[in-house]
Amino acid sequence: MLNPWRLRLLSRLDTLGTVRAVAQDANLSASSVSQQLAVLEAETRTQLLERTGRRVRLTPAGLMLARRARVILDHMDTVEAELRSLGEEPVGLVRLGAFQSAIHTLAVPAVTRLAHPHLEVQLLELEPHESIPALRGGDADVIITTTDFVELPLGPDLDIVPLATDPIVLVTPPEAPRGPAVLSAYADAAWALDMPQSYMANLTLRLCRESGFEPRVVCRFSNYLMTLQHVEAGLSIALLPGLAVDPRYRVATRELATPVTRTIVAVTRRGSPPRAAVNVVLEALRQPPDLPEWATLRPSP
Repeated sequence: MLNPWRLRLLSRLDTLGTVRAVAQDANLSASSVSQQLAVLEAETRTQLLERTGRRVRLTPAGLMLARRARVILDHMDTVEAELRSLGEEPVGLVRLGAFQSAIHTLAVPAVTRLAHPHLEVQLLELEPHESIPALRGGDADVIITTTDFVELPLGPDLDIVPLATDPIVLVTPPEAPRGPAVLSAYADAAWALDMPQSYMANLTLRLCRESGFEPRVVCRFSNYLMTLQHVEAGLSIALLPGLAVDPRYRVATRELATPVTRTIVAVTRRGSPPRAAVNVVLEALRQPPDLPEWATLRPSP
């Protein structure tokens, strides 16, 4: 009989890539992880791992079992929830991942609206380049992300629930001109960017290059508040989603002359057994939040 804990270790190896990373994630020693995976091989009577130099990798059989293990573990989580609830009451843990600007505008209001005594929602700050692999790897149950992150497309293995659209705006010091912004006019400006390979960093580079210039990057921040502070001080300009612009900072925002928006969606794994807890979280996310006047979120049709 397959041991769920060992299956989880194998699934984590598929996601994280190394035994050492799995050991750190599970708070175990690398030797303990290797030992448990060896026991799993004995239980299945199948070679699941092969050594290449100083590393191990999954065999085709190991890769198949690791991918199926995620489905098996999802089923077990569902059964546990059903046994505890003995009905339709949402119970258990739902891990909700959301990008930074959606945490306070979408995720927190949705969780606040939930009033189920046996439901726990764990919020995870995950940008699109992090949340999509986390969902596929089983580290998140629901994510708020964008369909516009072309580097990590949302494929047929995922179910998508449209939530809203949000414009991309040019953020400048407060004394900047008003009206729609033409990016080519800012070819000589100092730019603040998100971290490399993130959604906003890639989008900024693409839009600037389409406008005929390479932005002069003077800083990179993974936190939008730090970006706003830098822009407020007159040290840079930036492209940000409208939801990321906090009104506490004295900055000017201008929509682009050629408008760009991102589509905000909630995403779950397709094929996972339906869970009442996940469904009520999705339903809460579908309800329009009460946003302050500065927010520019536009409901999806």
